[in-house]
Order: sequence, then structure tokens, then C-alpha cells
Amino acid sequence: MPYVSIRVAGKLTKEQKQQIAQGVTDVIVKATSKPKEAVLLFIDEESPVNIAKGGVLIEDM
Repeated sequence: MPYVSIRVAGKLTKEQKQQIAQGVTDVIVKATSKPKEAVLLFIDEESPVNIAKGGVLIEDM
């Protein structure tokens, strides 16, 4: 079973999550020839205060 984990800074709308789920599932199905029902996708929304890039919190960029 293909397992995909996606982490984003901030919040996504339900529609954005649906688009991501469909698009990523389509790519995995095409690349692996597995049925779409076998693709498991997790979307983790992280607070920008918990993520830093180059030593600076993303929310301060």
C-alpha cells in the first residue's frame, strides 16, 4: 500500500485538500499501477510558528 505524507505550513481549505488528494493519488496510481483504493494520504497542517527556515521562523518572514 503506497503511503504518502504531506506537511504544509498553515491551513488549507477542504477544496485544496481534495485537489491535493486527487492529484497525488493519480500520480501514485500511474507510477505504481496500484489501485487508487490502496493509496493512503496524510496531510499535516503545521503552525508557521513551529517551522523555521534559515534560522528564522516562517511566520516572521
